[in-house]
Amino acid sequence: MSAAGYHEEDVLGKAYDARLMKRLLTYTRPYRGVIALAVVILIVSGLLGTSLAFITKTGIDDYIMPGRTEGFSRIALAYLGIILFLMFAGYTQIFVTMWLGQKVQHDIRMQVFRHLQHLHLRYYDKNPVGRLVTRVTNDVNTLNELFSSGVVNIIGDVLMLIFFVGALVYVNWKLALITFISLPLLLVVTFVFRAKARDAYRMVRLKLARLNSFVQEHITGMGLVQLFVRESGIFGKFDTINTDLRAAHFRSVLYYAVFYPVVEIIGARSVGLLFYYGGRMINIGTLTYGELVLFIYLVERFFYPIRDLSEKYNILQASMASSERIFNLLDTEPQVIGNVPTRQHGQLKGAIEFKNLWFAYNREDWVLRDVSFSVAPGEKIAIVGATGAGKTSLVSLLFRFYDYQKGSLTIDGADIRDYRLDELRSNMGLVLQDVFIFSGDYSRNVRLRQPEISDDAVRSALSRVGFDRFLNNRPDGIHTQVRERGATLSTGQKQLLSFARALAFDPKILILDEATSSVDTETELLIQKALDELMRGRTSIVIAHRLSTIEKADRIIVLHHGELREMGKHEELLKKRGIYHRLYQLQYRRQDISTDSRAAIAGG
Repeated sequence: MSAAGYHEEDVLGKAYDARLMKRLLTYTRPYRGVIALAVVILIVSGLLGTSLAFITKTGIDDYIMPGRTEGFSRIALAYLGIILFLMFAGYTQIFVTMWLGQKVQHDIRMQVFRHLQHLHLRYYDKNPVGRLVTRVTNDVNTLNELFSSGVVNIIGDVLMLIFFVGALVYVNWKLALITFISLPLLLVVTFVFRAKARDAYRMVRLKLARLNSFVQEHITGMGLVQLFVRESGIFGKFDTINTDLRAAHFRSVLYYAVFYPVVEIIGARSVGLLFYYGGRMINIGTLTYGELVLFIYLVERFFYPIRDLSEKYNILQASMASSERIFNLLDTEPQVIGNVPTRQHGQLKGAIEFKNLWFAYNREDWVLRDVSFSVAPGEKIAIVGATGAGKTSLVSLLFRFYDYQKGSLTIDGADIRDYRLDELRSNMGLVLQDVFIFSGDYSRNVRLRQPEISDDAVRSALSRVGFDRFLNNRPDGIHTQVRERGATLSTGQKQLLSFARALAFDPKILILDEATSSVDTETELLIQKALDELMRGRTSIVIAHRLSTIEKADRIIVLHHGELREMGKHEELLKKRGIYHRLYQLQYRRQDISTDSRAAIAGG
């Protein structure tokens, strides 16, 4: 992860941002009744819990001190009944708040993932996968903690704090003033703790981000680590990063370990003062034993919400940081959007025209310059050129992964931007050199969760590309499980699966981007027949270095530094002895020599 990436994960922002909180609370609107129920339960529990102190006061002053026993059993049963109710209320409170947190977390995560599916590819070019995964997982989970144990409890703590202040003043305002003497000291301690805890929490997040990045990078590159025997060196670096994380956690734990005992000491100091002044007031007859016990209980309960609010500070702070990152993602508008079409295009015929087209990824650093050519329905076009000539960029514009800046691009005479994205892409098929395989089984990787594609259609597609020979020794057939990114498949098998995928979706326009460059000669011969069948009747654009694929093209388009420099059939371009001839001499002849060498070895 870059320094910028670390910095973004490190930023905590304000402990409370009214703008962000207002936006977060919109997710609770469908569950306002649940929140109201949780707050009511919390308040009622607090009031009933406090009533235990008043029952205790009554028991001491009216029964224990006078030595009366008549009616005392009713006091005891009331006490027991309230305790049982508080147990049930506590269970309900925890269940309701956890349910609320999970529901809100689910809603936010679904919105974030849905938004990610519609963002343009340029966004993914600039944002590493690890950061986006963090948005969907860790940041959303932090918000779950806010809603499950933060919002309701904070509301309840504030209300209970107000109630206890009123109760203390109501019971005995003189003792209440003695209690409030400790508040300035408590506020100072809380303020210092908040500042220290903020720094410690920020450091933990920073160290954790570095650890996650290091682990992800080196597990992905474990083959290279083992190849160059770097295990011990990498382990030493991991130990250093892990030790730094542990030290950051210890620092955070230290502040908590100091803060809570200090709050307890301040509370004990208040209780000690109450005993001293309360005892003196009992001696002069202005206070009863029951009232002193009641007041001490209220003072102890008074410090509970203060401690709880201090604990919720970190939750609130982390939630503000996570919500800001999530909302920044959600506020990112897709640069490529599907316009509402003025008419239904239906199934495409496959006529494509590039006219004076200019395209750049960054401002005016042009990748394609004034490119113009057309493709007739059913025509097979090959595009060749050196690395960086703009071949893949041309294909990306067809799928509207990016939008061009100048010129026009039409399909069947209509501007490509007038199509809905789903309508456009459902009529086109793309087979890449780097095939992505999902975890699951063969059938899932062919149909991509498209229910209209039956198992028979999947088997037919696999058979037509020759993949069925790999299924013969698989007892589960097309339901054979595939590991993440196709770890159990060879490169050639992955390519065959991608061809079967294109066959199953039966696109009108087919794009092959270096699709056969990763397969061996035997596998290429196996799929060549299937490729010919696949391209028959479809508009096909092939980007390839394989001579066997290019020679059969109806036309070959030669790109050089983003410009269309030559166009024609294979023989015509060779006779021109231009760029295509030079590419042929540099690349294709070397391929012919390699083929002849293999044949000589086999014959010998």
